[in-house]
Amino acid sequence: MTELLLAGDTAGYALPETWRAVTKTGYFIGLTGSIGGLVTFATTVRPALKGASDAADDVSVLRHRSALFLAWAGVLLLVTGYLQLAARVARAGAGMPFGDALAPGRIWRFLRAPADKGAWIAQGTVFLVQNLVLLATAAALMALFGRGARHRLERVALAVLPLALAVTLIAAVPVSTALSADDVLDLVLTQIHIVSGTVWLGGLVLLSVLAGARRRLSPDAGLLWADMWRRFSLVAMVCVAAVVVSGLWMSWEHVGRISQLWTTGYGFALLVKILLVLGLVTAGAFNQFWLMPRMTRARRAGETASLFRLTLRHFPKVVWGEVVLGLAVLVVVPFLSGSARAEAGSPPAEPSAGVFTAGATLALALAASLYATARTSDALSRRPGASMEAA
Repeated sequence: MTELLLAGDTAGYALPETWRAVTKTGYFIGLTGSIGGLVTFATTVRPALKGASDAADDVSVLRHRSALFLAWAGVLLLVTGYLQLAARVARAGAGMPFGDALAPGRIWRFLRAPADKGAWIAQGTVFLVQNLVLLATAAALMALFGRGARHRLERVALAVLPLALAVTLIAAVPVSTALSADDVLDLVLTQIHIVSGTVWLGGLVLLSVLAGARRRLSPDAGLLWADMWRRFSLVAMVCVAAVVVSGLWMSWEHVGRISQLWTTGYGFALLVKILLVLGLVTAGAFNQFWLMPRMTRARRAGETASLFRLTLRHFPKVVWGEVVLGLAVLVVVPFLSGSARAEAGSPPAEPSAGVFTAGATLALALAASLYATARTSDALSRRPGASMEAA
């Protein structure tokens, strides 16, 4: 990644220090496991398992595996959250080594620092509240290692979900009241981008991990999995729409001209991210237009063996590819520092009625295209043809 960025005209662009890149990527991975895992369990896994009362053994296997995934997500969130907090301390202290910032005493002083002049609350207090919520979230998730909590998996997951979302939302609380409408919109869309991206990627990871239990599932588990993939495809489409709309807004704010994508350090990092996201969208389209219709036809025809192969062999292979691309996106995120406009000497973005109108039009067009995607996938599933017995 470093070599790619240095290949462009990166005057005015500063590469993040290694510890900063690692901690930021790790923090988003932690959010991905907790937020994505919990939202996907609540919207996809839980309702599918409730509708499969005639497959008690398969339901038991998937509930147990879901609980362990969420428990380990809690461990990951706790570790990466602490490292991210230490990184904030290191950035706040001029020239402070990251190793020194790990000391609990330094972290406590950072969290208890008084508010700046004109601020309604101290920045450290915001981070203190955020990390208390993070600690509560991680502790509740790690409780799922215990058998008692696993028996109440649904209740625990639904109770912890708001806390997991609050971890990122609290960190975005502004300490200044002197915010323009543009600043508020930027904060909102940034959080939409983060939450949608973590739900999308975290859901892919959770379902991939659950599919790894296929050797312990019955031959009829394909019916259950067809329902889960169908449910998650709807969640993923909503996330794609939110990521694209919010991402375009942030790109417009920081990139003044298309050429800045390859002539500035920020732009080049953004270009790499865009290409990776396009790869994710392409893989999702393959699932939607090729695998989902075949799964639906196999389900209607009662082809149990074919449905099992499609849902627990072919589909997870594509999804693991998406997971790799998604993790690559998180690796690129720390390199998106500064602004291509500033590097190129372009004026800052100026929101206007025309810009908002164009954005609203784009959002409507994207919603229409996703609706058309769902309808086309449904139409393809009704076409006669082999479901994929030979695959």
